[in-house]
Amino acid sequence: MRVLGVDPGLTRCGVGVVDGAPGRPLRMVGVGVVRTPAEAEIGQRLLLVEQGIEGWLDEHRPDLVAVERVFAQHNVRTVMGTAQASAVAMLCATRRGIPVTLHTPSEVKAAVTGSGRADKAQVTAMVQRLLRLDAPPKPADAADALALAICHIWRGGATNRLEAAVQAARSTSRSMPLKARSTSVKGSIL
Repeated sequence: MRVLGVDPGLTRCGVGVVDGAPGRPLRMVGVGVVRTPAEAEIGQRLLLVEQGIEGWLDEHRPDLVAVERVFAQHNVRTVMGTAQASAVAMLCATRRGIPVTLHTPSEVKAAVTGSGRADKAQVTAMVQRLLRLDAPPKPADAADALALAICHIWRGGATNRLEAAVQAARSTSRSMPLKARSTSVKGSIL
């Protein structure tokens, strides 16, 4: 499986591509950062992020895109920019029919280091070790993008199967006649 990890941001949007499968060695395919000038107008910055991500999608043709889930911070301006860059990444992938999965920062840290409270230095060191790199990927946004891709390769398959099972159960429930549906609900714990 080839995964493009995206650590969204307006000034620096980290991107990293990893090939791998659970239980097999991982291989870094590419890593970088899409940069936009802080003084540029927001629309122009989002366009630059889109062009950068489209370039990575063209070049690496991932099977899936893993994006960091935006979480609330104290700085609303930073959250808004991160959310906008995240939406651009999701739109670019979806437009091409590439599945998108969101992972929380603590989920990524736990997958890569074993602790959801790991700091950036620990995540970067583990990414370097797991991908057998000579040097740590820089800047931190690039390392975070690789960590997202690794997280998805290791954990995303199970998450996707669980989501598919829930969807299938919902679809089956909706297609059941009303009498059968009410009977099956009585015996279950919801």
